[in-house]
Amino acid sequence: MAINDPLSAAARDAVKDIATRTWQSLLGIGIASLILGVIVLIWPAATLLVVAILFGIYLLISGIFQVAATFGVQHTHGWWRVLSFLSGAISILLAFVAFRNIETAVILLALWVGIGWIFRGVTELSVFMDSASGLPGRGWGIFLGIVTVIAGGILIIWPISSVATLTVVSGIMLVVVGAVEIVHAFMLRSKVKSV
Repeated sequence: MAINDPLSAAARDAVKDIATRTWQSLLGIGIASLILGVIVLIWPAATLLVVAILFGIYLLISGIFQVAATFGVQHTHGWWRVLSFLSGAISILLAFVAFRNIETAVILLALWVGIGWIFRGVTELSVFMDSASGLPGRGWGIFLGIVTVIAGGILIIWPISSVATLTVVSGIMLVVVGAVEIVHAFMLRSKVKSV
């Protein structure tokens, strides 16, 4: 195909649209993760109320960005959009549960966050493993998916005996996941310009 072929231009536009929406979404989620992680590490002895509200806010922001990305990208497989929407909707639902019953929510929050991270990591892995090998940021996307699944697994199986332990472990995980997401977003952004 010639470079000026309309099909090539349409394909380039589709890839650029997907990559642009992806890096913007990753940057927003990464910044939210990093900020929350730092806040949680600064206040390791936070009360149950503060921990539940902070994680509820994180789940809400993360879910909103994922749902927005689902509707913002038009050139993707239907299964990716379904997984992304479900992941975002579950995060939003868990945020409302955390806000509604804060005392009970803290006890189960480690499980909820862990399950959400595993679901999100599996979603990212499936998207990037199925994508073309030349997709900008593909390797970072796979790495982020693996890190997110591992972080979720640790939150589920770690015998957390106190909220302080939960906050430290979660804070570290949020900082790591947030930093990886931000790096991935900027790498993907730089690749968008070359498409």
